[in-house]
Amino acid sequence: MNLKEMLNVADRIVFEKTGQHLDDLQAAVLRGTLQRETYKQIAKDFDCSESRIREIGSELWQILSKELGEDVSKSNFRSTIERLQVSIVSHLEQHHNKIGSFNICGETLHPPELPNSHPPNQETSHQDLSEMPELRDFFDRTSSLDTLTTWILQQHSRLITLTGSSGIGKTTLAVQLVQQIKNEFEYAAWYTLDEFPTIDKFQSNLIQLFSNSQKQDSSPTNQKPLPLIKYLQNHRCLIILDDVHNLFCSGEFAGKYKPECEEYRTLFKQIEKLSHQSCLMLIGWEQPREVTQVKSQNTSIRTLQLKGLDIAAGWKILIDYGLAESDNIETLIHRYQGNPLWLKSVATLIQELGGCVNQLLPNDTILLPEDLKDVLQQQFSRLSELEKQVISLLAKASDAINLTQLLENSQIPASDLANALQSLSRRCLIEQQAKFYTISPVLRQYAIAQNHRSNI
Repeated sequence: MNLKEMLNVADRIVFEKTGQHLDDLQAAVLRGTLQRETYKQIAKDFDCSESRIREIGSELWQILSKELGEDVSKSNFRSTIERLQVSIVSHLEQHHNKIGSFNICGETLHPPELPNSHPPNQETSHQDLSEMPELRDFFDRTSSLDTLTTWILQQHSRLITLTGSSGIGKTTLAVQLVQQIKNEFEYAAWYTLDEFPTIDKFQSNLIQLFSNSQKQDSSPTNQKPLPLIKYLQNHRCLIILDDVHNLFCSGEFAGKYKPECEEYRTLFKQIEKLSHQSCLMLIGWEQPREVTQVKSQNTSIRTLQLKGLDIAAGWKILIDYGLAESDNIETLIHRYQGNPLWLKSVATLIQELGGCVNQLLPNDTILLPEDLKDVLQQQFSRLSELEKQVISLLAKASDAINLTQLLENSQIPASDLANALQSLSRRCLIEQQAKFYTISPVLRQYAIAQNHRSNI
């Protein structure tokens, strides 16, 4: 079966399901897949973003899976079509060219029931995404989106942490990711951890999802629910935990569990170490300490620290506030580090005061709207006393400062200072370049204001 014939088969399958033939982009994805091209190569050939190609591929695999009654993916698409053709030929030999519905090389054929195929999935996979926020503004995060998709679908990472400062867009990125890949999983769930995130509530919600789906798929039973890790081993699941920093203590170094949340540590270790086919993603300002201790070569556990938007994406935000034509827009975006929430906050203030950027932001002026202060306070309130001292030292320094200078300017023992710097780095509150440390202009301004208030 040549390439054209394979595409012809796929086109008929899609037409039977949707009533529409393959469009140019869908055909390009299938053609590239049959030619063993990566999504990146297909995107380049068709002058399209890789994330868009992945989205189209996911839709196609879902349609083909439902119509053929078996899991079809990018990795097995060619072999599935070839096996289908062999099955059709065998069926024809046994039934004397009985006419059916598929057209191959000009002949109309009907594919027989494939042996050992399981029933097609339900219209949607089993999902509990009621706590997942609605996707609104999604700015270009193609690189980060592609990285996460590769880790999950190709490298089969089991535990992923998505970190970054408040407002940087972690949750928005995760929502976009889930929408694109959720149908690659048998189960998909999203839970937001509140101030009292006991593991009992989390586990019971998940097990209830598994139990309800199994009751729908088979006759009711009185079997006792399995431990959560067993479900993750028996089924391919994608689970998102947002605001994971609520698992950890305030006033301590980053990642120290609250006493009532220690059981999460055991669960995360099981997910990392035990063999299973699922993925758990943790989103928050902090990450578990056991995650940071794993070497980067270990593909079963990954961490992505999200950075600010580039100039083009930051510009799109400011267009909505009527500031895109103002002078020094690039300076404004750099000053607020491309943080979407920070940019929206200061843009709102500028807009309400007449929209003149130059008058409101002369030289290196940093505006801190009250709503932005509230956001920063949420993060700063979690710091230990040592971390607050280090932040104060960095805020007073006019330039980046190294460890030796920090020791000279403080009475903090070297070991405590090193631990504080490590913790602040894990909270995404300081930046490190080679051996030098600094903080962003926004955090510097906030820290100086806090010090001024405490000295009054």
